[in-house]
Amino acid sequence: MSESVNQSEQASARAERFADEDYFGLQPSSRRQLPDPEPLLINLTRCVIEVLSGARELDQLARWVSDDVYRHLLKRVVLSNRARAIKGLQAQRPAISIGRVTITEPRDGVVEAVVIVHSKVRVRAVALRLEGLDNRWRASAINVL
Repeated sequence: MSESVNQSEQASARAERFADEDYFGLQPSSRRQLPDPEPLLINLTRCVIEVLSGARELDQLARWVSDDVYRHLLKRVVLSNRARAIKGLQAQRPAISIGRVTITEPRDGVVEAVVIVHSKVRVRAVALRLEGLDNRWRASAINVL
């Protein structure tokens, strides 16, 4: 009897060590498994600016951003929409050009970058953090400054 109890305790201890997320959750990728991040940084920056201006739907970015980033951008979109409604402005595609892209790699599979965005009115910086998950880049932080 004590032998079967001991075996069941060992089995439950093994089950605790190996959670489902260890096997079925997002798996980190090393830098050599990932494509060049610069094209994604440029396109993601352009898309974020268009989302905040109301010219693009946020859902189009869902695949490329984490849940936290999506929620953060959703709050910014709501505020931008309210501001446009108060001023009586229509959403329109912004005329922007991408300037300098500065990329650093603090550790394997992680890229932090600043993308400069030029418009007629001002110059903005967009700070992004990409993490390699499941052999593709995913934005874990986006801040429009």
